[in-house]
Formats: sequence, structure tokens, C-alpha cells
Amino acid sequence: MADSKRPTFAIMGSGGMGGYIGAKLNQAGYPVFFIARGAHLEAIKANGLKIEGPEEDFVIDSAQVTNDPADIGPVDFILFCVKLWDTETAGKMCRVLVAPNTAVLSMQNGVDPEPVLSSILGPEHVMGATSEIGANIIEPGFIRRFTPFATIRFGETDRTRSERSIRFSEAITAAGLGAEHVDNINLIIWDKFMWLVGASATSCVTRQPFGPVREDPDTRALFRQLMGEVMAVANAKGIPLTDANIEARLDYVDSLPGQAKVSMALDLERGNRLELPWLSGAVVRMGRELNVATPANNIICAALKHNIMGSG
Repeated sequence: MADSKRPTFAIMGSGGMGGYIGAKLNQAGYPVFFIARGAHLEAIKANGLKIEGPEEDFVIDSAQVTNDPADIGPVDFILFCVKLWDTETAGKMCRVLVAPNTAVLSMQNGVDPEPVLSSILGPEHVMGATSEIGANIIEPGFIRRFTPFATIRFGETDRTRSERSIRFSEAITAAGLGAEHVDNINLIIWDKFMWLVGASATSCVTRQPFGPVREDPDTRALFRQLMGEVMAVANAKGIPLTDANIEARLDYVDSLPGQAKVSMALDLERGNRLELPWLSGAVVRMGRELNVATPANNIICAALKHNIMGSG
């Protein structure tokens, strides 16, 4: 239950990233409840949750997993990790997990989730967060982290340093993950959004992993242009992204394994719905509202339009 001495966690959406974070917290002794569905849920029930990554290989044998948050009850922290298509539905399902002091941290892509969750669960419950953790479901019940680092950046939307943010930082650190408490979490969310727009768009239109995308001068230039359009939109909204953010994100891409893929590229390969409306689509929409040109993102939206709903 919420407010116990050692904080409790619910992972709403125990896919690659959510499942990995939850497994690390559970391995460190924190009570973690995984919320999953389909074959992934059944595999975790039957065989536990297997984790692989740089210098780690372990299994959570007795993972507490369900597809219904009502089985869990209130917790201290909800890590909200569902695909953007499911934000509203999953947010409503989380109401039974919320106690007066529960904090909800969206680890999703895009810049839309926090306002949606605030409207459903109450703004007092929502903290801002981003995850610099690349992890994919290799097969049901098996998650592999491909990034050489695993860091969560988080903060209160009003820029205060709260008791719950300190408790969250302590838990994440105890789990062996990087924890960075930042004052301007909105800037960090937009920086991550900028990178995701560039990475998702270039990987999907080329059908290539990070290596070929970053090494080819034309696709690297496209990556840069896509991020530049996000920066222009952000600046029009008063969010101070700069060219230094773009260069840092290109350096980040250069640090990743060449065969690694962003999640939207995997969704495209698997015939799943794409988060395009909340990535390049959101850039185009905001650009129109702010009279900011977004030609590269316009082309991405047109090129991937017929893949948005998947093939399933």
C-alpha cells in the first residue's frame, strides 16, 4: 500500500523500458507491481521476467504481474510507460492506484502525456520525467537493454524539490540506475522529444538502425534538420533549446550500438501502430499554430501516413 516505509511502484506498461526499470527496482528489494497484457503478461506469469543488458543478466522469478490495476490498489509511485495511443485509457485505469500522496511519472514519448494525465488523475499527482534507457522486448517475458547507460531525469512541474522527488531519487539510485533531479523538467522533456522526432523519423523512412542513419551524410543531415524544426517550434513556445542541444543529441546517437533501433522503427517492422501523430505529427501541428515552418517533418508525416495504423 501507499506510504509504507519502502515506497511501492506500479509499472503501467511493462514493455521494454517500463519492464526494465521495474525489474531493477524489484531486484533492489522494492515492491513492484507490473501491469502488462497479452503474450508478455502470460510469459512473465509462467517464467518470470528475464533481463539482459551490458554487464547484467538476471530473472525476476516471482514478478507480481497483472493486466488489471484494480488487483493492486494504491501505490506510492506509478511509472506510466504505455504507448501514446493508450494514454487516456490507461490513465483512467490508474485511478485505482492513486492515493492522496501518489506520484505519477510519465516515461512516454512526446510532450502531450503530462497534461492528459493531469486532467485525469489531478495535476498534484503528476511529476515530469524522461528516461534515457534504450530497452526492447526481444520476445515475451524477455527484455534487453542496449544503451550503455540507464538514467532517469525527473522533477516537479513547479520546479520545487519535494519530499516525494527525494524518495524517488533514492529508490532509483538504490536500483543501480542514474537519477538526475532537474529544476526545469519541461526543458528536458522537450530535449528528449527533439531527439525522438529525429530518431524515429529517420529510422522509419530509411528502415535502418542507428548505424547507417548516423554514418550516411544525407540521413545525418535529415536527422539534424528534423531536430532543428523541433528547436524552432520550442523557441516559439518560449522553450530555450539551442544548437548545443542538437549537437549533444547527435553525439548521443553516435554513442549507441549501430544495430540498435528506436521503438517506432520496431513498431513499423512489427506492423504495430506508430506514435507518429505525437512526434513529427505534433511538430507539424504546433508549427502551423505558431507559424513556424516544418518542411522535413511534413514530408515524414506524408511518407509514413499509410503506416500509422499498422497492419494488424
